Amino acid sequence: MKKTTPIATALLALAAAQAQSADIVITSPGGLVAIRIADDGASYSVVRRGETVITRSALGLELEGQPAFGTLKLESRQDAAEDRVIPLVATKAATARDHYRSATLSFREAGGGRRRLLVDARAYDDGVAFRYRIEGSAPVKLKGEQTTFVPAGDPSCLLTPVDGGHEAQFERQRISQLKSDAVFDMPVVCATPSGRTHYAITQAHLQGYTGASFRREGEALRLQLSGVPGRQGPAFVSTGGLTTAWRAVMMADRAGDLIPSHLVGNLNPAPTGDFSWVKPGKTTWDWWSGPLEGVKPDLAAYKRFIDFAAESGFPYHLIDAGWSFGAGPCCDPLPTTDIASAADGIDMPALVRYAADKGVGLMLWVHWEHLAPRMDEVLDTYARWGIKGIKVDFMNRDDQDIVKFYERVAEATAKRQMLLDMHGAYVPAGLQRTYPNYITQEGVLGAEWNKMDKRVTPRHNLMLPYTRMLTGPMDYTPGGFRNATPTTYEIRAVMPLTQTTRGQALAMYVVYDSPLQMVSDDPSNYRGEAGFDFIKRVPTAWDETRFISGEPGKDIVLARRQGKAWYIGAMTANQARTEKVSLDFLSPGRWRATIWQDGEGVRQVQRIERTVTRKDTLNLSLAAAGGAAVMLEPMPAQ
Repeated sequence: MKKTTPIATALLALAAAQAQSADIVITSPGGLVAIRIADDGASYSVVRRGETVITRSALGLELEGQPAFGTLKLESRQDAAEDRVIPLVATKAATARDHYRSATLSFREAGGGRRRLLVDARAYDDGVAFRYRIEGSAPVKLKGEQTTFVPAGDPSCLLTPVDGGHEAQFERQRISQLKSDAVFDMPVVCATPSGRTHYAITQAHLQGYTGASFRREGEALRLQLSGVPGRQGPAFVSTGGLTTAWRAVMMADRAGDLIPSHLVGNLNPAPTGDFSWVKPGKTTWDWWSGPLEGVKPDLAAYKRFIDFAAESGFPYHLIDAGWSFGAGPCCDPLPTTDIASAADGIDMPALVRYAADKGVGLMLWVHWEHLAPRMDEVLDTYARWGIKGIKVDFMNRDDQDIVKFYERVAEATAKRQMLLDMHGAYVPAGLQRTYPNYITQEGVLGAEWNKMDKRVTPRHNLMLPYTRMLTGPMDYTPGGFRNATPTTYEIRAVMPLTQTTRGQALAMYVVYDSPLQMVSDDPSNYRGEAGFDFIKRVPTAWDETRFISGEPGKDIVLARRQGKAWYIGAMTANQARTEKVSLDFLSPGRWRATIWQDGEGVRQVQRIERTVTRKDTLNLSLAAAGGAAVMLEPMPAQ
């Protein structure tokens, strides 16, 4: 190993400073964050509070059928700024502040075809984002992007491998230890070596583009575009010109402080039109407690769930696979299936009226391959029946064609005032901001897998709020009341168990973000059971979200507000603990605290009521794989 002399070190530092002096710098409104882009458009870096988060990383596009861009020179810089408050519909907050400084950088080739490449860059106090644009009407074909992310200091990051349904566990690995042939999903969540900045690398605004994943390339995470299966050649083909998705880095002091961020949503267009009709809420669901192949068409079974939803005050019931004419066992897109007709013996308009008379709206499961070719016909039929929403399943892709399908179905359901829930889905990129009726989606290793294997562990449950949930709502499908421990759990397809306590089952309704939230178990497992009174009362959409404490894979305490009431969810993984929760976020005055926390048995809950103020601290007792839920209501002044 060669020794570096003090003179050599000084010269290297001077060279680095001179190299950076030519950078184009966009700084966030509060001066906390900066993105630096080289004046030849070939690289960038990201700094927060004076600390490098993403060190020098590549920029650029890989063109198909055209020569690569030659040396670029900055032609112009156009700066802008934004500071606005955006009203939100049915999500984790009532409003989002969109506050950033931006620059559009126009680069032109020094020789050759003198082509132009535009880079849009934004700096927020909680993150940065950039994208590429090519102007003109000529189609653009891409092999991929040259975009890389080189995390400073080879950090230990939380990553999940790509699979079709985006349903895998997050594991902690150093970038240098990643296998070069492995492919990793969005987001990647890391911390700087100092621990002062936690950050998530993800994407936003896929409309008109394609999804992406990561491979390790040396010290870098190299972006890899998703190509259309079976299509040779380019990964992406535009109809004219090019606007890529945003590449985003969310940043905060603590891992949990990323949870309230609106960065992904803010990088998407605001909705147009009136979405006040979008009603969040809880729904009963017939698949989770039944057989894997789904419930056979059964009018009495459907009415049993509808009656339970009505008596519980839930606004929806979701009828899963098997209801349509010609459907086979569960989920294959059979050519005999007609999703515009119900199975023999099921009068769907009459069932809708039966449910509506009880204040319950019906949602229907469909396979995307049945919906895509006849979308308008099918949705018009559902609108005539009075269906309130659909759950679309088994896309299991994020290529250009599927991205286009997502936007088609979001727009088509919005037009008919229907809710949309996507399963077999890619990780959110903010389409919910543009279409608030797109109320939730899967793309998560959720509770349905309790029916099939042992991967939904307490540790996994405590990874999700810090990783997958950062990008948008997740239809984890909580509510399993046949609770067990990791040692007593066994796989059951019918009436499945969970590996967590009843207290954790309750806490998920606060911690996990899903404005359409499943009450997944069978009605017989809820009636008269400890803690079900909390599920009936807890909201699914919020006016404010605050992270209190916790670490990925270990624990979390999260507070959410709706109206004047606050709700707290606390969860722990394999270690029992007492969570000390300061109530200093409350307004002055007296508050009624109703606490549901783990009892002596895995299915037991202690229900405690007490009067508190903002000066108090709650000591929540959590068993291993456990949790607690709290409701805080203001009391009248004495």
